[in-house]
Amino acid sequence: MRTISKCISIVSIAIAASLGAAQADDDPIGDRQAIMSSVGAAAGLGGGLMKGEIAYSPAAGKAAIAAMRAASLTFGDYFPNGSNTGDTEAAPAIWDNRAGFDAEIAKFAAATGTAMEAAGRAGPADLDAFKAAMGPVFGTCKSCHEGFRVKN
Repeated sequence: MRTISKCISIVSIAIAASLGAAQADDDPIGDRQAIMSSVGAAAGLGGGLMKGEIAYSPAAGKAAIAAMRAASLTFGDYFPNGSNTGDTEAAPAIWDNRAGFDAEIAKFAAATGTAMEAAGRAGPADLDAFKAAMGPVFGTCKSCHEGFRVKN
């Protein structure tokens, strides 16, 4: 139980930090990196749950989904023209194919919206329900990274 509480705390802190950063300054690269950090924390929790590395609980599942949902609602706003240079892994394709990028962000938002609905108030009842809700979200992450993130 201690591990789940720790994971939920980490995701909650990451969400708060990303939202605070997004409101605190005029640094779109830093803001989107902060938001992506919250996504990374949620993905780590979700992946750990799916792999059985972390014992599943509805609250942990809900925390992972909620973090992804929060990010999906604002993330696309932090790629204005001129924010394509500097310390960023954002690929030039974001600005060269804005419609394609916006479509990927819309898929992310739709998948997280569906996952939130499936999670209900208390979170997915069991691991299978969590996998069904979170799988499509992870799929949108993968497809966006393939086309719109600099490959290292």
